[in-house]
Amino acid sequence: MTDMISRPSLKAGMIGIGMIFDETYRPFFEDTHAAGLFDRRFGDVEVPLTAVASRTGRRAEAYREAAGEKIASFESFHGEGATAALLAAAPDFVCVATPDDRHFEISRDILTAGCHLLVEKPSVLSLDQLDELTSLARQHEVLAKIVYHKLLDPDHKKLRTLYADGVLRHVNSGYCTLLEPKQISGDQFSEWITGRNPGTYVAVHYIKLIDFSFPGRLKTVTATGQRGLVGAADGPTWDSTQLRMIYEYESGREAAFDIHTSWVTPDNFPGYVEQEVQFRFDNGLWNGHSRKRGVECTVEDQTPISIKNSMNNHYNGTFLEPWGERSQRGYGIETIERFVRELAWLEHSEEGTRGERLATLASLAYNDLAADRQTVATVQALEAILEHQAAGEPDCVVRVNDPAGGLVLYRPGSETPEVLYAGTV
Repeated sequence: MTDMISRPSLKAGMIGIGMIFDETYRPFFEDTHAAGLFDRRFGDVEVPLTAVASRTGRRAEAYREAAGEKIASFESFHGEGATAALLAAAPDFVCVATPDDRHFEISRDILTAGCHLLVEKPSVLSLDQLDELTSLARQHEVLAKIVYHKLLDPDHKKLRTLYADGVLRHVNSGYCTLLEPKQISGDQFSEWITGRNPGTYVAVHYIKLIDFSFPGRLKTVTATGQRGLVGAADGPTWDSTQLRMIYEYESGREAAFDIHTSWVTPDNFPGYVEQEVQFRFDNGLWNGHSRKRGVECTVEDQTPISIKNSMNNHYNGTFLEPWGERSQRGYGIETIERFVRELAWLEHSEEGTRGERLATLASLAYNDLAADRQTVATVQALEAILEHQAAGEPDCVVRVNDPAGGLVLYRPGSETPEVLYAGTV
């Protein structure tokens, strides 16, 4: 038997040990600790979690104790300087699952250290930040990737397949809604919700789904929102947002996409999340609903709080397999595994040169940072529009690649536009 030490490895670092870690990264690292990662293109590769960084370190220590032999021995860093300490431990790649307004600085440090990066959505909040990170990734010849797990949802993959194959022809309009329970804003993310909005955190999945599935040119962004439940009615913290994007296609025709997002749905709602999409095409209609495709379950004294009546077993679920093994799987975990497989092929394959492999992986528009321009442009526009609305200037419009600049905000009653980004989006 080959000794474990002789196998090639990819040492992992993890920044952020909250709910996202527990639902997706934890089961991935535990699975690869037990079984490794194998592919004919790169062989048998170990993927040990060697270092974690968090705000207080309490969750990391609780996880260490609970996991036992399910995970490799790892160092835990917390407080000021935790990211620097983690990078000093020399991981090969680092995953970032922190509040979205902390992504940029952490990701910049990771790429500057020459480490590969996997960051949760949204990658960053502005195009200037995106430019800097993509430049660093090219400079250090490392991967910089984003987690957009909804692109791996089987329903969304089938939608894109039908559109790419010409079965569904030219998208005319789309509507997406994603409603999360109050515990998201009031409990799980209560520490960082001040000044934030559910559109940036949640709607970005659908922004990317639209941008990736129906490639076109983003032209216009408008938005509005509601306040008063998770923050003051006149403050900068938002309960819900309604976002509209206008895209133009090569034919010259346009399509409008509306995305409604909230994190104040009652906790006793029967599903963990209410997710629904509708897209209208020249020759067809696509309707998708995350709860209606699933099952309904009622357990006395448990549903719908500790167990939901409607479960999304596609995203992430725990199962007793027919052969007796306990497992946790789903597309939320699959997207992380896919990134590490790409990384293993880059660093441990003998196919072509490393430069050729790097170029191939950087061309993957579904998760590469450089392909995220229109998504980040929409996020930046949304944040700017909501900021103006909170300041008493509602109904602003952001135009993309306008004569005045790449991202330009127009305010009603003002002849002077505000340039959010001068370069070409």
